[in-house]
Amino acid sequence: MRSVEEQLEIVLDAAVAPEPIRLGLSEALGMMCAEEITATHPLPGFNQAAVDGYAVRSVDVGGAGAISASRVVAKDDEEVEVAPREPVRALPVVGEVHAGSQKPLRLQPKQAVRVATGAPLPTLADAVLPLAWSDRGTKRVTANRPVASGDFVRRTGSDIQPGDIAVRQGAVLGPAQLGLLAAAGRQKVLVYPRPRVTVMSYGLELVDVDREPGLGQVYDVASYVVAAAAEEAGADVTRVGIINAEPRRLRETIAGHVARSELVVITGAIGGSGADAVLGILRDLGEIDITRVAMHPGSVQGFGLLGEERIPAFLLPSNPVSALIVAEVMLRPAIRRSLGKKATQRRAVRARTLRPIESFGGRRGYIRARLMRDPETGDYLVEPLAGAGGGAAHLLAGFAEANAMILIPEGITRVRPGEIVDVEFLQQRS
Repeated sequence: MRSVEEQLEIVLDAAVAPEPIRLGLSEALGMMCAEEITATHPLPGFNQAAVDGYAVRSVDVGGAGAISASRVVAKDDEEVEVAPREPVRALPVVGEVHAGSQKPLRLQPKQAVRVATGAPLPTLADAVLPLAWSDRGTKRVTANRPVASGDFVRRTGSDIQPGDIAVRQGAVLGPAQLGLLAAAGRQKVLVYPRPRVTVMSYGLELVDVDREPGLGQVYDVASYVVAAAAEEAGADVTRVGIINAEPRRLRETIAGHVARSELVVITGAIGGSGADAVLGILRDLGEIDITRVAMHPGSVQGFGLLGEERIPAFLLPSNPVSALIVAEVMLRPAIRRSLGKKATQRRAVRARTLRPIESFGGRRGYIRARLMRDPETGDYLVEPLAGAGGGAAHLLAGFAEANAMILIPEGITRVRPGEIVDVEFLQQRS
């Protein structure tokens, strides 16, 4: 029997990231950047007003001893309390500049220009007097409070200077990173694409969900479960569903999807005489190894490399819970490695179990569970769900209630309430 670590090492060694491709920014969210982006222009590209107000020279509005903009709030006419000062004499308002204006203005001493947020500052202006700090005059304006040089101004290059690294290679492209790329004028970015994963199911007893099962038939649940798990891990998933058992069509279907995938998954292709036909075809297409892995559920599983491109292929049990466990333990890390992620495993914590747990000796147990925090101590607590008593491990309902999995080491068969166990987070559920 092969250990989980040995099987996972084989799987990860075979995972290959697709070649980087260029995508438009609107398509790149969540992708990993495959190039280092260096800024060629400053951001902002010019001195601009940070609030609606008046562009002024700070010396003309009592700039000495002024209050720093970082210590005040001027939004929706709400103001902080400061000591009153003598009003500054009125300045003539000699113009107005809107955001996007391309007409340069030059400010003369003892003048003011009305500016909108984002508008370019006139030459010689070094501060913006917020509307809330003035009498809002249209021909002449009086400042009720002073501003210092640089107050309420977004200076050229204050965010990024030319030559600065805007986005590093290997960074996951979130909203902020995409915003920096847009600010740098980039329309496209080189990314590692999501690996294409094809999920198929095999079994003479299977019917799809749009049909009523007859005697001895069951719904094809496993392919839906595994396809969803692969997509949640970050893959671009094609769910084929039930594949035709006729040998020629079976071979054409598998070979066709191998040629256009980075990973292939077939549920139900292990165990029983019906799986022999699938295994024969797969071994004609490449190398497939059926083995027992020291884990429960999902001990019996297959893995190999198919086609000229040696595409990784997983053979999973037909039972939905077993298939989902193997997908979590083996398929998910392979997808994450193909995405270029350094961390292929889910986050794990130590938690105190609230109920007894039984596990199979010699196999690592994966117990569905509900993870929570003690409101007083902040410690993690975990409540085992389906499979905790050593039985009923095949039931899917317990998985639907779970937000975590308890990992029971191979040498432990029983855990008492109050003992500390390792727990992996699953997808967060609201």
